[in-house]
Amino acid sequence: MLVVGPLGVGKTTLIGTVSEIKPLSTEAVMTQAGAEVDTLVRAGKTTTTVALDFGRMTIDGALVLYIFGTPGQQRFLPAWRELARGALGALALVDTRNLAASFDALGNLEDLGLPFAVAVNDFPGSPRYPEDELRGALDLLPGTPLVYCDARDLRSSVGALIALLEHLIDDDAPGRNPAAGGTR
Repeated sequence: MLVVGPLGVGKTTLIGTVSEIKPLSTEAVMTQAGAEVDTLVRAGKTTTTVALDFGRMTIDGALVLYIFGTPGQQRFLPAWRELARGALGALALVDTRNLAASFDALGNLEDLGLPFAVAVNDFPGSPRYPEDELRGALDLLPGTPLVYCDARDLRSSVGALIALLEHLIDDDAPGRNPAAGGTR
């Protein structure tokens, strides 16, 4: 599984929250050189993922999810696309304080034909919108799951991943035409 989204949306946090192992993280200090190409998300953010985050979550003793977090900046797209090879699907994290920042990640998923669910990371003080407005703003297909989560909360983050798993299972149901892309 992939966890994708823009810089600072909570990908590393979500993987750290759900992983039963110490997550692998390739966080690096943000530099002045990157400031020219990366949009600073919030004051105080000093690190960013430069290759991947990795965690593991066992669902029922038999089903193990390997969860890969992608870098949030478009300049890391080649690494992002490599992580997508063979992925079953993706959880796209979005932030209602800046929905437009999510367009690149959602577009990349669509280009790859990778099934995905969208999770709105519920930051403190962030605006809440009705589901139909969010779907319209993000241009989501009717069958794309849309859930709220708090990447810092285990139950909430697991719920978002379960929404993705249910979507993948529904996509593979007999008579359905699964999206092209990931290996199933």
